[in-house]
Amino acid sequence: MNPGSDVRTLTIDGVDASARADQTILDAARDAGVSIPTLCHLDGLGDMGGCRLCLVEVKGTNKLLPACVTRVEEGMEVTTKTERLTKYRRMILELLFAERNHICSICVSNGACELQSLAQSQGLTHVDFPYRYPSLPVDASHERFVMDHNRCILCTRCVRVCSEIEGARTWDVMGRGAQARVITDLNQPWGTSETCTSCGKCVQVCPTGALFEKSKAGTHFAKDPDFLSYLNLMRGGE
Repeated sequence: MNPGSDVRTLTIDGVDASARADQTILDAARDAGVSIPTLCHLDGLGDMGGCRLCLVEVKGTNKLLPACVTRVEEGMEVTTKTERLTKYRRMILELLFAERNHICSICVSNGACELQSLAQSQGLTHVDFPYRYPSLPVDASHERFVMDHNRCILCTRCVRVCSEIEGARTWDVMGRGAQARVITDLNQPWGTSETCTSCGKCVQVCPTGALFEKSKAGTHFAKDPDFLSYLNLMRGGE
């Protein structure tokens, strides 16, 4: 029997659920109709467990585990909604807002931003951490698109879609910690990149206003990250 087809039984928030052995807690929860907040996760891309918003509690361990990269196990007891989890999720969102310059009222993605929507759904009303107000550049050298580092949350969706789906590998991450930046090629202006195909996939999967089309600047810019599921389906599930 294919190990990936083995069925595991578990409970999620006290409700019985089942999943294949190759599925994650996030997969099982969604199949069971349980919503777990995510930001770096996107259907159609490989997971990296970076944002930590999908942290859950699992009986038997004091650690909070990221649901998007934790495989299900037989008899696992998962809890997705507790005061502890709510506290940590709000703190993560606060840190994201404080780290860069997220000014929603003048952002091209205002009203269509996943970070903004998550803050609202998680009841975030203020930020207790001091804002860093970093001096970050805006790269408008590409003829069609703009990269605004002030809005980037380092979810690496752009990096992964460029590598896994488009195959161009234009985007990467340079630096560590608060100094980390997404870059094109060897940290050159986007408009001079010799690998970029101008496909726009990175722009569509960006959850904030960090990547956007020049023609949509100053307008309500709704993106379509769900196109990845359709694209993978048409490609035969690659």
